[in-house]
Amino acid sequence: MNHQNHDRKLARYSLVLAILLVLSVWANTPWSLGQDTSPQINADEIQAVMQDQPEATKAVPTEEAPGIDLLTLVTRGGGFMIPIGIMSLMVVALAFEKFMSLRPEKMLPADLAKELQELATPLDRFSPGIALQSCREYPSPAGRVVTAMLLRTGQPLSEIERTAHETMEREADQQASAIRWLTLAAAATPLMGLLGTVWGMIVAFHESTALTADRSRSEQLSEGIYTALVTTLSGLIVAIPAAMLALYLENRLAKLFHQIEEFAFRIAPALAPYAGLQRLDEDGVLHSLDRKQSSMTDTPPPPPPPRSAKEKRSGIKAG
Repeated sequence: MNHQNHDRKLARYSLVLAILLVLSVWANTPWSLGQDTSPQINADEIQAVMQDQPEATKAVPTEEAPGIDLLTLVTRGGGFMIPIGIMSLMVVALAFEKFMSLRPEKMLPADLAKELQELATPLDRFSPGIALQSCREYPSPAGRVVTAMLLRTGQPLSEIERTAHETMEREADQQASAIRWLTLAAAATPLMGLLGTVWGMIVAFHESTALTADRSRSEQLSEGIYTALVTTLSGLIVAIPAAMLALYLENRLAKLFHQIEEFAFRIAPALAPYAGLQRLDEDGVLHSLDRKQSSMTDTPPPPPPPRSAKEKRSGIKAG
């Protein structure tokens, strides 16, 4: 009985001691209820950490790249800039010449058109000789076309119109010769620039194989490539205006010759009454075709050829 009471007291003392121990540990740990367990961050410490950055991470101010000097680039383009420059001068000269020559007053003078229209009104009073003089007073593609028609006076109307068409083709081909050079410049100049660029890049890569100690490979290549691209840029600067000018001048030429064709075919019916009756010479004088034929029939036949000695001996008469 005493032994059981002793065990009970010992159990009570042990339970109380365990409770006290648990309360003591709970009061001294950060996981206790009601206590802020989040870490405290001081703003002053954050500012100090941000200001205490190493110098390597600080932003280094960059220098502004110098502007591109076009004259310097052109001089650095090398020898390939010479043919491109020649082509640019040719484009400017040809374009100026064609703009001056493909004017309406140069192709179809207004005074010439007015005089010929007055001569052809009405058609039965048209004088080819006076019209020929007017065409020679105003030298122009239209005047040469009408002159070729007048010199066919006396022939059928279809033959006169065919002559006018052929003359216009020759005149148009002559006027288009300069425009073909513009088309050639538009096609060839970019190829010249591309050739210069390819050569410049070859030189740049070749020079990058033997670098000095103070230059990097990327620096050497970038400088060589941007210099090599100057020729391509120059070729395009010349070729684009040349192509636009060539197309514009071709359309302008076709439009002007279309007007000349309409004008010539309005004059052509005035020559129909002279078909088979009269012709016009270079001096503007009309000649009758009937008199020419009659004079040819009235001409005596040529004398017979003399007989040879053999025919005289044989007595054969010369036929």
